Amino acid sequence: MKIALIQSDLVWENVEKNRTSFEAKINSIVEEVQLIILPEMFTTGFSMHATSQAETMRGETINWMKNLAKHRNLALTGSLIITDNGNFYNRLVFVFPSGEVQFYDKRHLFTLANEDQCYTKGTSKLIVDYLGFKICPLICYDLRFPVFSRNTENYDVLIYVANWPKIRTQAWNALLKARAIENVCYSIGVNRVGMDAHNFEHVGHSQVNDYLGNSILSPQENEGIFIVNIDKTELVKTRKKLAFLEDQDEFTIRY
Repeated sequence: MKIALIQSDLVWENVEKNRTSFEAKINSIVEEVQLIILPEMFTTGFSMHATSQAETMRGETINWMKNLAKHRNLALTGSLIITDNGNFYNRLVFVFPSGEVQFYDKRHLFTLANEDQCYTKGTSKLIVDYLGFKICPLICYDLRFPVFSRNTENYDVLIYVANWPKIRTQAWNALLKARAIENVCYSIGVNRVGMDAHNFEHVGHSQVNDYLGNSILSPQENEGIFIVNIDKTELVKTRKKLAFLEDQDEFTIRY
């Protein structure tokens, strides 16, 4: 599967400008890709102004994603602020080429920024079946919690979309590699670049690691579109040879 990671600056709380920017970037991709990944809260930046910034699942951004996915015949994913049943969520949406939408609500809300005071946390993982791959998409702070992301579903790919600041880049790099190794899966991290409204700098380091922790795409620091190809055949061969997942501990997560 060929995947495009879009690492971009974000215009603070300006949904229309961000959509326009990402649409131009997506339309510039001439290679035939099957999945495009956008950062966390790609329409607003990491905003705690949920009341003024939230959209619905029938709103303009979801419809925009559906139209792009259908037009380009690919899947598109990223997170945005959603209001649903009176609650606000940092919600990752996965839009299929058909326009079908599946979603995951961020489980681990970033208490340092009072995200837990603004948003309702998710209560379950999402496993997406797409083109023969099982994909587990997660969001930013989830990266720090290996129990929740543990590969009990036999997924093939972990995706983390993020607004991860420069000051903690070392952790981002180390944990993305660790998640790949311990779960014997591909790990993909897509982060933003640029300054946000709170003067936090982001230097991206979007990257892809394989199931042994080897770098497929080294950490990138500049705004850009980075395309990689992942191979399930080699993943399956490695899992048969190194059956580490069969020896993992049993556990139950309490929600």
